[in-house]
Amino acid sequence: MLAKIRWILKVLLALLVLAAFHYNLPQRDVVRITGTEILRKDLSGWTGMFYAAALSGEAQTQNRDLRLINAVRANGKVSVYRNEDTGFNWPPYFKFDSSNLQAEAEDAVSNKEAPEWYILRHYGWRNTFWSIYPNAVSLKPIDRPDVRLIPWFNIVFLLVLAALFWAIYVRVRGFWARRVYPVIDRIDAAAEETSGRVIGWFRRK
Repeated sequence: MLAKIRWILKVLLALLVLAAFHYNLPQRDVVRITGTEILRKDLSGWTGMFYAAALSGEAQTQNRDLRLINAVRANGKVSVYRNEDTGFNWPPYFKFDSSNLQAEAEDAVSNKEAPEWYILRHYGWRNTFWSIYPNAVSLKPIDRPDVRLIPWFNIVFLLVLAALFWAIYVRVRGFWARRVYPVIDRIDAAAEETSGRVIGWFRRK
């Protein structure tokens, strides 16, 4: 039973780590911008953690204006993105140009008859039930929508992170093998020797 509980906890921890990476790492969509709007949003609930924190010098209000970018993907699905500065907060995108990005999105609006396609870089999730939106980071125009997007940054980042964790794991394991386990073995040997003496003393009695 204990082994099953440990296995379940490991799986849950792995899923939590994967979810954190999926939320924070950048993603790219090929979209056609259909419009922009400003929505008055209440951030007092638990979903407030999915929105950027107020920047330094700004009041920590429960309600604030939220810039939105409306778009349609190349496959016809509708997408809505928020447009917030992250500043020096987490995740570390150091985004300070949400006003400029909103102006770029407004200038990029096009219709079905004369579509203009863009690569929209963002992070986060879209959930209609909880009204959370991914945060747009940048727009880049492209000639056609059937481009193949390879997440090179995510691949390199995850490989470097895996190499770093592996290096730390090897060094910690080597430290335990050289320093900790020998001490534990000596303590166990001393304990066995002491217990043997005590048992022998009772036998002589």
